[in-house]
Amino acid sequence: MFKPHVTVACIVHADNKFLVVEETVNGKATWNQPAGHLEANESLIEAAQRELWEETGLTLPVQHFLKLHQWIAPDNTPFLRFLFLIEASEQFATQPHDNDIDCCHWVSAEQIINSQQLRSPLVRESILSYQQGEPYPLSLLSVFGEPFVTKS
Repeated sequence: MFKPHVTVACIVHADNKFLVVEETVNGKATWNQPAGHLEANESLIEAAQRELWEETGLTLPVQHFLKLHQWIAPDNTPFLRFLFLIEASEQFATQPHDNDIDCCHWVSAEQIINSQQLRSPLVRESILSYQQGEPYPLSLLSVFGEPFVTKS
């Protein structure tokens, strides 16, 4: 049975800059959006907000759903990556809580698109998706049943 990894990522945008997290992978500094795996018993939106807090220290609300990317990594790992959008009112200071994150940067779209240090090509593709697409309301995604519905 085909079982892709389900991940979430957040584009955080403020003042014409995008927030990237920097982490060292195989001895090399790489950039990514705040992103990670969906955990058991959490919604996609909860996962996005948890990853944002873990990797940046920010507690901004996820505002829109931007895109779903189906991707197979170079090591043949399949992914479904749910991309969310946060339009922030300013470039907030960050404080990562995840030990794998070295620091965060606010950078331009061009810096990301032209970067040679992206964690995956989905980082660039996410910025292109932001530039080309209209975001969708979060209501496009829903949860159903236990553990997501509390009993009255």
